[in-house]
Amino acid sequence: MTSPTLELAQELIRRASVTPEDAGCQPYIAERLAKLGFANEHMPREDVKNLWARRGNSGPVLVFAGHTDVVPTGPAERWKTPPFAAEVIGGTLYGRGAADMKGSIAAFIVAVENFLQKHPNPKGSIALLLTSDEEGPAVEGTVRVIEALQARGEAIDYCIVGEPTCEKTVGDTIKNGRRGSLSGTLVVQGIQGHIAYPHLAKNPIHALAPALAELAATEWDQGNAYFPPTTWQVSNIHGGTGATNVIPGTVEALFNFRFSTASTEEGLKARVHEILDRHGLQYSLEWVLSGEPYLTDSGALVDVMRETVGAACGVTPALSTSGGTSDGRFIAKHCPEVVEFGPLNATIHKIDECVGVEDLEKIREVFEMTLEKLIA
Repeated sequence: MTSPTLELAQELIRRASVTPEDAGCQPYIAERLAKLGFANEHMPREDVKNLWARRGNSGPVLVFAGHTDVVPTGPAERWKTPPFAAEVIGGTLYGRGAADMKGSIAAFIVAVENFLQKHPNPKGSIALLLTSDEEGPAVEGTVRVIEALQARGEAIDYCIVGEPTCEKTVGDTIKNGRRGSLSGTLVVQGIQGHIAYPHLAKNPIHALAPALAELAATEWDQGNAYFPPTTWQVSNIHGGTGATNVIPGTVEALFNFRFSTASTEEGLKARVHEILDRHGLQYSLEWVLSGEPYLTDSGALVDVMRETVGAACGVTPALSTSGGTSDGRFIAKHCPEVVEFGPLNATIHKIDECVGVEDLEKIREVFEMTLEKLIA
């Protein structure tokens, strides 16, 4: 059992590109793309590798976006095959990055190769945007490439991000948006003292507790047709010296919003501060916005992708905005239509990550058919 898509996926998986390493993936891909007439632009930033490769000068511009970095393997001895061996067992390709997302990158490239054999002079342009900084901080990767494109006025019309989106069978889910992520580090001040003399101290944990209860019970919004309601969760809380007879002087709580387009960053911040202020807390609060929500409504790309996924996979895909953040959040600031589509996500980041060999071919066919419909 072999195919160009499988062979390329194996070649990429065998390169141990744990974030932020690229392990030669992008130079290998660039060399392959150069043979097809792509102009390759390497955009390294600190220890991150980025590649922008484009073929054609006219619009529309269709971009395939992804990442060559992978998460650590965990205990290699617990894998049924070595995690970077890229072995096929019973029609399944095993290896770190098989599903997230070297399988999709292989499908991108083979789809483009097949398409250009049939259409050597398409009406539009094809590009690939690859980074080795998606699984890590995501600071020097896709966002920097998008900034460079914006600075020189280079437009993108459509973008397909090859993240693993499917849940039970390949083709069942297309992501047409993602929720935003807003985190806070809250430190509430008290007065440290002896447990036996609480009137001489001020317990910040006691002071914070009613405010936390109100924050946890707050309905931030009701979501909308594409997004579930915004959620707020505490991820860590810490206070005290470790002793049982000391009232702590401070307590720290870490929390996170996953928010929809029904809310805004500034609106959520204002509501949190209002609650904390109303409870009379003495506090400091540092915010980090790691991603804004984005949504691609029904349009050319969504409609074509639903059609091609249905034809190649034999299922009607659902549109979803569930899951964590992706680099689509950066691309959506520059591109009006962004969708994510790729293999099953059941094994991503796990031991024995894998993808079905037949699934890779279906995904390649989806990408190839999408090229036919949008830029042939």
